[in-house]
Amino acid sequence: MTVSSEPVTDLVPGLEEKIAAAQALVAAHVKGASTECITCSFQAEDMVVLHMVRAHYPHVPVLFLDTGYHFAETYAYRDQMATAWDLNLINLKPRQSVPEQEAQFGILHQSAPDQCCRLRKVEPLFAALANYETWFTGMRREQAKSRAQLQALDQFTLPGGKQLLKINPLAEWTTRDVWYCAQEHSIALLPLYDKGYSSIGCEPCTSLPSDPNDPRSGRWSGRKQECGIHIQAQ
Repeated sequence: MTVSSEPVTDLVPGLEEKIAAAQALVAAHVKGASTECITCSFQAEDMVVLHMVRAHYPHVPVLFLDTGYHFAETYAYRDQMATAWDLNLINLKPRQSVPEQEAQFGILHQSAPDQCCRLRKVEPLFAALANYETWFTGMRREQAKSRAQLQALDQFTLPGGKQLLKINPLAEWTTRDVWYCAQEHSIALLPLYDKGYSSIGCEPCTSLPSDPNDPRSGRWSGRKQECGIHIQAQ
């Protein structure tokens, strides 16, 4: 998305209020304690929320799901921002490496994408989240139909029964809001956006969006919309 050099408040009416509300929500729930964390895929939304959280808790644990399948550009950007922002980066790895998993199960992201996501994303994240009480995310309602009812504050239950307070400060934001907020705060974004990607995950399961009105239409070849990390135990 191309952004302008004009003041953000002139280009996006109401964004100043949205930013203030999101910042206030973050400030109310950041205590600077070891029980707080943020998940970060290094996409635009996550970087905006991380910027807000770091204003109060510079060394907040930043959980990155290192699946082994990410774009080279994602890894390079992760390392760049980890250094530039002095992040307390925690790379969560699956029990098996990519070669080990493929030797045992074949190419799961082709044959059984749900199982691949479970092994490489869901299980490592849920195991890590058990160590925290508060979880910040960059989720937004506009991202997918499956997120249409997303609330700014939510109680999230892990498979073992533990509950966390899940905080989604950008729940009602649009993509435009995110991009102009990033511009306002001089947050450099993942270069893959310049190639036309709108939602960026593992490289084998991410393509350019097939539907301009659905930012996640380039994920999993349209076979699903969620990897499972935001689906809680019932």
